[in-house]
Amino acid sequence: MGDTGQVDTTTVKEWLVAGAVIEGPQGLLLVRNRRRNGKSDWTPPGGVIEASERGDVREGLAREVIEETGLRVTAWGPMLYEVEAEAPGLGWIMRAQVWLAETCEGDLSVGNDPDGIVTDAEYVPLHRCGEHLSTTHDWVREPLVEWLDGRFAHQPIYRYRLEDTPPGRGRIVRL
Repeated sequence: MGDTGQVDTTTVKEWLVAGAVIEGPQGLLLVRNRRRNGKSDWTPPGGVIEASERGDVREGLAREVIEETGLRVTAWGPMLYEVEAEAPGLGWIMRAQVWLAETCEGDLSVGNDPDGIVTDAEYVPLHRCGEHLSTTHDWVREPLVEWLDGRFAHQPIYRYRLEDTPPGRGRIVRL
């Protein structure tokens, strides 16, 4: 922000994020994230992919899964869907790829997340996933719930925009 109180939109911050869909006999693996505002939400394991990992997003995603859950992905399935979210008023764009982890090994554990965001992880029965995901962003919840309901083979792209009107009271719009 400059002296005018306006957000500088000349520089747009862009993130590449990836998420892992990991299913086990008890359900879908979700992690609880503690956010800066003190609230928590549940999401699939994953996170920001570093520039050095962008040649194969799954390398960065595998790192995130280990850090957040202690599990090592031993075989990746297909990319399930992509998400694009933009917040023009805040000057950012986020792109996400969500991949199916076909097999994992190791013991589920938390406490190794270097960012200190992940506070819990559990396999959630499919019929309870919507409840767990109810407090997370639409761009996380909607595509995942739709995939769980339909198990579609195509790889759709979901698009969202955060409209910041009135300021500070953003509204997420699916495009």
